[in-house]
Parts: sequence; structure tokens; C-alpha cells
Amino acid sequence: MFLVFAGEGLPARANEDDFAEWAMKRRAEALCRISPDVIMHPSALSLAEAQISPSLRVSGPYPWKYGITTTVFWIGEKATPRNPVSNEKSAWDSDWVLRYGGYDNPDAAARVNFVPVGVVPGINPFYVALPYNDINDHHTKPEAALVIPWFRMTFVRDGESVCKGRWLAIRHGRRVCYAQWEDVGPFAVDHWQYVFGSERPRPNPNQDAGLDVSPAVRDFLGLSGDDRCDWKFVDFANVPLGPWSLYGDDNPFVRLRRLRSVLPAGKIVTRP
Repeated sequence: MFLVFAGEGLPARANEDDFAEWAMKRRAEALCRISPDVIMHPSALSLAEAQISPSLRVSGPYPWKYGITTTVFWIGEKATPRNPVSNEKSAWDSDWVLRYGGYDNPDAAARVNFVPVGVVPGINPFYVALPYNDINDHHTKPEAALVIPWFRMTFVRDGESVCKGRWLAIRHGRRVCYAQWEDVGPFAVDHWQYVFGSERPRPNPNQDAGLDVSPAVRDFLGLSGDDRCDWKFVDFANVPLGPWSLYGDDNPFVRLRRLRSVLPAGKIVTRP
């Protein structure tokens, strides 16, 4: 890895890599100037774009999934008849509770600003589960390269998920929330035809639910139970600032802020 002086603008002969890194630096600077107090409440956000005509404001090539029954789950949730697998571990993280920083208490009276009182989440509290896992027995599934649209751009090694951490936009009424894919379910682990294709969720005891969302997503969207939502995948470049940009070691918003905090003034970092 090496440093390149760029001043406050681009080099005189900027190539595509120069421009990409310059754009990342500009975004990091903008994130560092945002006070968390400004973006902790939906009503105080500069998120009019996410609340007015949201279908016109969510950019990107991925299609919407319409009218999907949406249920709520949380890190640390015990198994129940309607939730047969506990959420103390995720499909991709055996230390999910520890990494989050504790129990993601869904009780509204125990939550402030979308997180449990007294918890500083190490994982983005805006998380979801979808019924597909690209990993089986520590290896990447054979069909993953064929069905996951971003596979070739993001694949690193066999057995490392390219689904974990992916961003979604979730729409309910006239609100749009953004969250990261952090677990697998409800009920299925292999339904790529729905997650990446045109099929509907398979029949299941939760009114054919096809999306699980965290308490933070529930609170932002104002969900009350087994609601119906629309959702779509979103590239990080199209995710606006919001309360989903505050927490999580794997959250690219947080990583950009940390990058900005250690970079010398007037320098940008190129790829290794």
C-alpha cells in the first residue's frame, strides 16, 4: 500500500482509480462532519429522499420484491415454536451476541435511538436475514457463482460469504430503511430462486415470511407485527446517511470514518 499526494483536488491527469479514491476521500470527509445527533432520529434526518417517493429515490440495478411478509428477530433471541432456531449465533458468526455487544433487547421501553440502552453495538443494529446461505460445510456452494449478481466482483476465497454485510433497502408505507444482511432465514437456507430470482417465498408457519428484520429496522419503519414490506438489494454507493451508518466494525460507513481519522491531510490511499 502506498500514499499519493492529491491536495484538495484530483491530479492533472487523473485515471479511473485516482477518481475512485478521490471520491472515497470526499465521502469520508463528509461522514466525519456529520454529528450523530443529527441522524439519530428519522424526523431530523436530511432523509427527505427516503421518505418522499421512495421508489424513485432508491437507485441501482436490482429489482424490488413486493409485498413480502416481514417478521422481526434479534441477536440473542431464544428458540420458540415460531422461531425454531435461536439467534445466539448467526449463519456466519458463532460469536454473534459477543460481537454485537450483548442482547439486542427488542422491548421498546429498553431502547433509545434504535439501540438497547447501555449497548454500543459492534455490529450494525440495522440487520436482516434472508433465506439463502452461500456457504455450506465451510465451502462456497456450487451455484453461488451463477446466481449471486455481485459474486465475481466480491469473491475472495472458498468458504467466505459474499452475502454477509450486503445492503438492502426496505420500504414500508412512505419510509425506506437501509440494513445489512447478517443472517439466514426465515425457515429456509437455500431459496436462491426467491432471493436472487423471481419466485415468491416458500410457504411457512409465519404467513410465508420472506424477510426477517432487526428491532432497529422495525422501529424506523414503524412495523407492528407480521407486516408486508418491499425490499431490494442496494450497492453501498447508493446508501444514504442515516442511523444505519453509525455502528458496526464491518459497516463501510464506520470504516470510512476510521480511514479518514488516520489519513494525513491532503493524502489519499490507493488500493494495495
